[in-house]
Amino acid sequence: MGAVKNKRMPRAVREQQMLDAAVRTFGQRGYMAASMDEIAELAGVSKPLVYLYLNSKDDLFTACIRREARRLTDAVRVGVEPALPADRQLWDGLRAFFTHTAQNPDGWSVLHLQARTHGERFAVEVTAMREEIVAFVTQLIVTAAREAHRDPSLPEREVAGLAEALVGAAESLAAWANATPGVTAKQAATTLMNFAWAGLNSLMAGTPWTPPEPSRP
Repeated sequence: MGAVKNKRMPRAVREQQMLDAAVRTFGQRGYMAASMDEIAELAGVSKPLVYLYLNSKDDLFTACIRREARRLTDAVRVGVEPALPADRQLWDGLRAFFTHTAQNPDGWSVLHLQARTHGERFAVEVTAMREEIVAFVTQLIVTAAREAHRDPSLPEREVAGLAEALVGAAESLAAWANATPGVTAKQAATTLMNFAWAGLNSLMAGTPWTPPEPSRP
């Protein structure tokens, strides 16, 4: 049953109500199966009003992606205190990430599953969000590594790949945690922290792992 209609509701509030309904519908039913009728009913508004505010199903879906992406990146940034040690910053960032994705499973489904599989226009929106998070993690790691072994010349490219891998692992783990009953945000963050920190700690200490020399015949 949709929300009670309120003709005096401010446009900005009503639009967020529509986006809430759309995120829930897209996240649970998928982009193709979701209907504008269902979204309008859930939002407690008429379908023509949804079109008036948000133009089309594609534009509505894009608006959902942008809102959920901003909420996720904001949650991660707010969760990290720059003055803390590097391991605490990473831990707090991971906890913020997994807490947000656990509390907003429909939004995470829109970003992680739906947007990536229904056209380049939508995938581009998610890529922009992902690049922002990767850049944030890269800067966190490279700053801590330079300070740890007093090497101001450490290039970002040496840790950019590690940040990319870390974000990819977080994305996959969030999807698994949301689909696995009983897994908490803290448990997911702990799992990834234990997996990643040994390598990061070695990098920040200036002792990265190197490949062995090829065996001679």
